[in-house]
Amino acid sequence: VQLQASGGGSVQPGGSLRLSCEVSGFTSDYYGIGWFRQAPAKEREWVSCISRGDGSTYYADSVKGRFTVSRENAKNTAYLQMSNSKPEDAAVYYCAASPRYGRMCHYQWWYDYWGRGTQVTVSS
Repeated sequence: VQLQASGGGSVQPGGSLRLSCEVSGFTSDYYGIGWFRQAPAKEREWVSCISRGDGSTYYADSVKGRFTVSRENAKNTAYLQMSNSKPEDAAVYYCAASPRYGRMCHYQWWYDYWGRGTQVTVSS
């Protein structure tokens, strides 16, 4: 079971970037997918998640209205579309997978599998 986050890079304030999380070793629609980020000298924080089953989506207040999480089961891939980026969005972004149903997807313990992060830089 592996997850690989990609798509990071440098974006200007106000710009957009799409992160991808490719899963392998299991069918992605059997898992909920979460996105977390960690900025230098800060703790890892939850950003967004899409639940197993009905695909409900949830967002941290800091990104609500700017980020969109989605999944494409045929490609075993989840996405995090970042829009209207802010300097405070700069961080290493991680995706994670959980086989659990429910709405606790903002907790790190909810997840069994984690991918390596992808760096996002926001600067002009």
